[in-house]
Amino acid sequence: MTARHAECQCGQLRVEVSGEPVRVSVCHCLNCQRRSGSAFAAQARFEDKDVTITGAATDWTRTGDNGAMTQSFCPTCGSGLYYRNESMPGLIAIPLGAFADPTFPPPHFSVFENRRHPWVSITGDDVEHD
Repeated sequence: MTARHAECQCGQLRVEVSGEPVRVSVCHCLNCQRRSGSAFAAQARFEDKDVTITGAATDWTRTGDNGAMTQSFCPTCGSGLYYRNESMPGLIAIPLGAFADPTFPPPHFSVFENRRHPWVSITGDDVEHD
């Protein structure tokens, strides 16, 4: 079984996941652009049972296009390390960058394409678009 590790910038908050992600995706919604500080956000979703979290986290909840989303971040360095959407119960999303692993599986799903910056192109023949 594959084990992967993600952590915040200072290393205080860590996540270990076992197995493969349920979904690897990119999101172009305005909230994800703000959350990631980029033109889109890339994340992997895992079943709660496959995730182990260590360290202290601070939570913040907002309502977005798909309902409430609770983001958990490190209170020391401010890195957003994981989040949960009420529209996807039982799953936890982890930004791909938190894994710092260039071999991580690529996204196969892209959402909120109508808000995609025109210069953004997600490569791959098997990416679904909404």
